[in-house]
Amino acid sequence: MKRGGDLAITVLTGIVAIPLGLVIALLIRCTMGGPVLFRQTRTGLLGQEFEILKFRTMRDKRFPEEPDAPRITRLGDLLRRTSLDELPQLWNVARGEMGVIGPRPTLPEQVVHYSHRQRGRLDVRPGLTGWAQVQGRNSITWPERIELDLWYVRNRSFGLDLRILLLTVKVLLNPAGITAAGGVNPGFPAPTEPADTAAASSAPAASATTAATAATTVPEPAPAVIGLPRQATGPRPVPPLRARPSRPAPVGAAVEEAS
Repeated sequence: MKRGGDLAITVLTGIVAIPLGLVIALLIRCTMGGPVLFRQTRTGLLGQEFEILKFRTMRDKRFPEEPDAPRITRLGDLLRRTSLDELPQLWNVARGEMGVIGPRPTLPEQVVHYSHRQRGRLDVRPGLTGWAQVQGRNSITWPERIELDLWYVRNRSFGLDLRILLLTVKVLLNPAGITAAGGVNPGFPAPTEPADTAAASSAPAASATTAATAATTVPEPAPAVIGLPRQATGPRPVPPLRARPSRPAPVGAAVEEAS
């Protein structure tokens, strides 16, 4: 039923979108040359990749390190502010790669960072517009957008889709959140390791580092045992004195022998 609604909206919208798209394509061709369309690989339903279509909004790079912001033309800026650069995605909807309502498709290099729970946003077709788009679009962080998308997947219904369509019209009439602060969309952050996991994993790492250090450290040579002369180790044992019957041994001589 949802797929039938997507096709019906695509056909009705196409009555206006096709002639408007031809005009936009002509303007792009005259101001930037070819190609007219921008193609990019995105991840869709159940992780299947497809090629998303957009109208081109940036000129070619003048040098390899040129940033994206200066490359946006005046026509491209207008297309972005009005979201008309997304118009060719009606073809993606007609092909069944996207729907009208759903989470926006993300790049494969972003999807590889999804947790098992976050991959739940791939349980439905990506959409032209969605719950996250009418709640702030690119002005909210990626974790917030993913949570909004997951909420939509759990609570999707005909009534919610109708509400999103009406809110989308409002957003198109009063564009906001097209880009984040500073004019640059925030990148997708790779998930960080929980603190307890990081602490637990750091202990074996520290032990391994200590073991590796011990293995690579050259042990200091043991101090050489120096053989001391016998007299240096202490007094020699005093031999027993033989008693002389004639006369007693002098005291000085006994002390000398014992020393």
